[in-house]
Amino acid sequence: MTGLGRSHGAITLINAMPCGIGATAGIQLFTEATFNAGGRKKTVTIGSDPGECPDMARICVAETYQFLGLMEPTGWELTTESNIPVSRGLKSSSSACNAIIQAVLAEENQDLDEIGLIRLGVRCARLAKVTVTGSFDDACGCQLGGIAVTDNRRDEILARADLDRDYDVVLYIPSRKIRKTGLPLDALHALASQIEPLAREAVTDPWGTMTANGRLVSAASQVDNSVAEMALLHGALGAGMSGSGPAVAMVFPLGKGQQFIDESGLTDTILTATRRAGT
Repeated sequence: MTGLGRSHGAITLINAMPCGIGATAGIQLFTEATFNAGGRKKTVTIGSDPGECPDMARICVAETYQFLGLMEPTGWELTTESNIPVSRGLKSSSSACNAIIQAVLAEENQDLDEIGLIRLGVRCARLAKVTVTGSFDDACGCQLGGIAVTDNRRDEILARADLDRDYDVVLYIPSRKIRKTGLPLDALHALASQIEPLAREAVTDPWGTMTANGRLVSAASQVDNSVAEMALLHGALGAGMSGSGPAVAMVFPLGKGQQFIDESGLTDTILTATRRAGT
């Protein structure tokens, strides 16, 4: 038997690092995991980015078995494939944790509700030290779709909502990666009083919230926000740095994303779409 798991990506509406409250919107990019128990060795293959460290994946497998109260097999094979760029602020780690846990559960013919799965994935991300905030917001966005507003200090969902329609999402992906260990935490924490009020707007005005958050966080992180500003001039409904960056997410009415790419001449982009809740 082969256990299969799948989870999506998400973009940031509110960065949780300043005050512990975060918000995300689901997108169609995804991670898939396959897991087979058996053999003599434990093997991790990260097909989309072989240079990535496999430690988080190993932790996900071990923690899932521990959660189930089962002994981890002596040998197993785990393979992940993803079209989510790694370490760019697009929730690749949360998506991978969710997908790997699902694959192990499927291999062992076990079920776990979505919130339980999300909490287990967040625990794995923390143990692997790939998150500063705990990334409960990211994990919810990846697994649940739609809009999720969370308190990462308590791993609580404050609000959920579906998107009113589908939207194009243009992602600008610089070649460099930003690791969590290199973040300007003091400068981000200083934004708390400005970021926290945005939480009240995330459900009713997600793209305006995204734009305001992006301007604040990019300035504090000393990351150029000109791509987001250019997108807004070209009709984007919202635009800003996603997560800790450096990726920039730009939301357009459905069918307008490719037009922006063509007219702007922007390279290093991915065109995807939002993901509705429960899909």
